Amino acid sequence: METKEWTVRISLAEDGDDTSAQATLTTGDGESVTGTGRARRNPADPSQPRIGDELAASRALADLAQRLAVITNHDISESDAESPAPTRSW
Repeated sequence: METKEWTVRISLAEDGDDTSAQATLTTGDGESVTGTGRARRNPADPSQPRIGDELAASRALADLAQRLAVITNHDISESDAESPAPTRSW
């Protein structure tokens, strides 16, 4: 069995009530895909930066997953393989 390792790095930036995130997947052969996410604190909510970080990071990871699925479907269409049925977990 061959084992591969891919790495996801999440970078967060805060600017006042806004938090942005980038989730970058790097494959073992050096290719990378990046997803982005944002969160904005409602001014009526208490300041809890960790929640903004979590929300922005989760949105970046969801965007990354969608981008990876698009790339995979493109790669499948370029090959002779059949396209998988779409799946949704939410």
